[in-house]
Amino acid sequence: MSGSISVPLWFFLVLCALAALAALDLLVRPTARWYVQRKVNTVLQDLGSKLQVEIPPFKITRRQVLIDRLFHDDVVQAAAERQSRESGESLLAVRRRVERYAREIVPSFNAYLYFRIGYWLAKAIARALYRVRLGYVDEPGLAGVQRQSTLVFVMNHRSNFDYILVAFLAAERAALSYAVGEWARVWPLQALVKAMGAYFVRRNSGDPLYRLVLQRYVRMATEAGVTQAVFPEGGLSLDGKLRSPKLGLIDYMVRGFDAAGVRDLVFIPVGINYDRVLEDRTLLRKLDPAARRRGIAGAGLTTAGFVGRNVLQFLTGRWYRYGYACVNFGTPLSMRAWCRDRGIAFRSMPEPERHAAVETLGRELMDRLEDVIPVLPVSLVASIMLEAGGQPLSLLELKARAQARTEELEQRGARIYVPRKDRDYAIEVGLRMLVLRHLVFEEDGLLRANPDETELLAYYANAIAHLNRRARDPT
Repeated sequence: MSGSISVPLWFFLVLCALAALAALDLLVRPTARWYVQRKVNTVLQDLGSKLQVEIPPFKITRRQVLIDRLFHDDVVQAAAERQSRESGESLLAVRRRVERYAREIVPSFNAYLYFRIGYWLAKAIARALYRVRLGYVDEPGLAGVQRQSTLVFVMNHRSNFDYILVAFLAAERAALSYAVGEWARVWPLQALVKAMGAYFVRRNSGDPLYRLVLQRYVRMATEAGVTQAVFPEGGLSLDGKLRSPKLGLIDYMVRGFDAAGVRDLVFIPVGINYDRVLEDRTLLRKLDPAARRRGIAGAGLTTAGFVGRNVLQFLTGRWYRYGYACVNFGTPLSMRAWCRDRGIAFRSMPEPERHAAVETLGRELMDRLEDVIPVLPVSLVASIMLEAGGQPLSLLELKARAQARTEELEQRGARIYVPRKDRDYAIEVGLRMLVLRHLVFEEDGLLRANPDETELLAYYANAIAHLNRRARDPT
């Protein structure tokens, strides 16, 4: 029994690898899982009394349980059987596709990652790049929202930075669940996005089965009280103006709403604006049909060049933050009150009537969203310089026009952020940003819009173009 056995070196290495995998599976993974879960439970206990909107059990349910629940949903299974009969595809193949869709959509929310790591990173990045400001907040309206209501933040989409900015500013109120596009389905971003509670949406999917699975998940989350954030424009604004709304997700949320139920469904308009949007030139480039489309390599080189210039400016002491980034939270819209006032019952409405009602709701939400978009220094000065039509202005003339426009906007109820509550300083800050970026020239004491940068100047003016129209036309 004390003899020795000789084995090839490769066989010995394979045995060691298998032993290491077994130890990892039996010892390390359970310990790591216990440690992570302990951290998550600690975070949830700390947040229990701090959050204004509690985290519903649905959001912290194990992901596999939610996937199984979505997969076995009666409506989804009936649709899979119908698809199999109509297409001739085997039921097993259709169900596999349903399961793939469910795994793609359902997030894996991690409270520790969201509130400890994600919040810290979002806060650090946002404050490093911008002077972040929480502008107008309808505190009485938000205070009147019932605690068990399902909240939906309805936001304009200026930049991909919106996700970071709003999540950071809303973290003391609720944990948001975003609907994100396929741009985020790359490793390792995909796992991070899912852990932050977001769910993926194929914006242009023509598969009715996929749309049904997505619809059932959104309905499940809404009925369970998950706080969500949607961009009704469906994508980034390319020219700075608000885009026409795409109301698919909102339709999914309201079609099962019961005004007599326990939970109210409350939409909160959230207006976002920046003195500088990181992707501004890239977005404008998409409007030019003659512009050569950049591939992944081109986009990477552009990004590397942008980062390199900023690092060089930082090292030489010539770097400035990108001005102000401001978020306004408007007056909540209660679906219970909205449906009661109009005699609408979404659950029992025929599809054409429901679509018409959702269109009406969408218009009202977009009107409220327009009202709360912040007026920032760059947008204000850009609009004045653009309206000058190439005519040089003195600093005094610019300030006089900007002051007059500010008063007009205030009379029309616009939400204007004035840094340091000093209007002269606000105008100077906006002008400095435009001069630094060579959108405005300063020559012999006169200011003139750069004729080669009219499109970019208009991009920032367009952020408040709807408010300027109201200010100039009282009707």
